[in-house]
Amino acid sequence: MIVMGNSLVFVKKMNNGLTTKREHLLSILKGYGSLLVAYSGGVDSTFLLAVAHEALKKNLTAITAESQLHPASEIKAAKAFAQELGVKHMLIQSREMSQADFKANTKKRCYLCKKYLFKDLLKIASDRRIEHVAHGANLDDLEDFRPGFDAAREMKITAPMVDTGLTKNDIRMLSKQMNLKTWNKPPMSCLATRIPYGTQITTEKLKMIEKAEQIILGLGFTGCRVRLHSKVARIEVDPDDVERILTQEVRSSIVGKLREIGFSHVAVDLEGYQQGSMNRSF
Repeated sequence: MIVMGNSLVFVKKMNNGLTTKREHLLSILKGYGSLLVAYSGGVDSTFLLAVAHEALKKNLTAITAESQLHPASEIKAAKAFAQELGVKHMLIQSREMSQADFKANTKKRCYLCKKYLFKDLLKIASDRRIEHVAHGANLDDLEDFRPGFDAAREMKITAPMVDTGLTKNDIRMLSKQMNLKTWNKPPMSCLATRIPYGTQITTEKLKMIEKAEQIILGLGFTGCRVRLHSKVARIEVDPDDVERILTQEVRSSIVGKLREIGFSHVAVDLEGYQQGSMNRSF
């Protein structure tokens, strides 16, 4: 009984802490006056958009960048949620794939991508007299290799969820409380993150990766990454799903379909999906 009592106290304190952070976030957002949110449709930006709508109503605009770097299914889901929420939502064509320095795929890739995107968002905000531009970074992002965050800082893009101390887990828990469908959505990143640094980014490679991941997701896996190493597909799934993907039936299906779209060899990473695994080389 004592342990149960202590557990209930802990849960209550945790919920109170989350409520305090959420109220702090609301307060910050209300102080913006008007806001443009860089909205990808992922867990973080969806939560930020929902709370910003609560705070700012009509003084909120969401912008989603359409690009070969992002699966069409993600854009479709972002459009649907923004429409459901009743937020002014714009789709723009991002321009990183027309930039040679980005396609060279150096370690500054994410920095360059965000710099081009935020420059466009700041221009739109200025034209529409929107006071602030925000992105969905959270406190955990400060502990990872995030060159895109450096671009945001340099260009004075606000990160209200960092300012309120919200972690990824906090955002998922609050999203669940708010009945947001994205609360348990697997982590998502742009398709360029599947290509090793130093390997040129091309439209052909991005399409191969997108098709391969759709094939695997279509077999019922909740999340996956297909890392492209020349013509080799290195598949990462949730560690709990590694055993299933190695079964004869599933393995044969995946190998056959991935060869059809251009991969010569197909491998499964026995470690499973690990965030930032492509950053281990430096």
